[in-house]
Amino acid sequence: MPLPSLTRREWGLLSFFALLLLLAIAGPALPAFGLGGAPFADDRGWHGVPYAMDVLSNLPFAVIGVWGLRWLHWLERAHEDAQDDAPLPQAMSQPPVNTLDCAWMFFAGLILTAAGSAFYHLQPDGLRLAADRAGMAVAFAGLIGCAVCERVSARAGWPVAWFTLAGGLLAVAVHQVSGNLLPWALVQFGGMALVLALALARPLAGAVGLRLGWVIFFYALAKLFELSDHAVYEATHQLMSGHSLKHLVAALAALPVLHALQSMGRQALRHNPGAAAVTA
Repeated sequence: MPLPSLTRREWGLLSFFALLLLLAIAGPALPAFGLGGAPFADDRGWHGVPYAMDVLSNLPFAVIGVWGLRWLHWLERAHEDAQDDAPLPQAMSQPPVNTLDCAWMFFAGLILTAAGSAFYHLQPDGLRLAADRAGMAVAFAGLIGCAVCERVSARAGWPVAWFTLAGGLLAVAVHQVSGNLLPWALVQFGGMALVLALALARPLAGAVGLRLGWVIFFYALAKLFELSDHAVYEATHQLMSGHSLKHLVAALAALPVLHALQSMGRQALRHNPGAAAVTA
């Protein structure tokens, strides 16, 4: 059976990942500085919780993760009920399965990110940092898979999500064993560079409408707060550190994905008003 031919965007995607893999293998080792950066500015505890603001500011990741998983569950039930009630138009009878699968991974990754980051900030050390990054790798993989489904091809999204997840977890292990931060930097910043490039590309026909530009905006703003940890802490008269704000703003980068799911839900309700009973 002949292999399916690749589109130009799929060839570009394949070349990009091949370049990242080559750099990860042959590139110079990048040493890490400390435990992922300078000591955190806000070391205040609260009711026995050390680094309380940096720990508790991870809560929005978990909230949006659970919210997103609930919407995904509702969408699946709504489509099933609509199919049972009456035939739907072609666009509704075939939901974007690969996109939804990647979204499941993304929102589950947000919950893992909240748990891993809180675990790390309670007592920062190398092993806990690995747990933090492992959760982030799941969220990155799901997000990149969604972006690829939207702008490259639906068939490429799910394999790309799993490839990114495997690469992210391997990069975490490489840093833990050898101290080489380069593979993880390529996963994090290479992945965001890919999302930025895809944000500039025209969406495919039938795309769910994921606004990648807002994802990049909130992610870049979060990194800026992270780099300004101490400066923000002093500028706010020690009310909030840049690192805590980083968590809050990074969680906002998930809202465009949630918004796209909600738009799909409203479309489902227009075709099947009785599906609202599923959420009751």
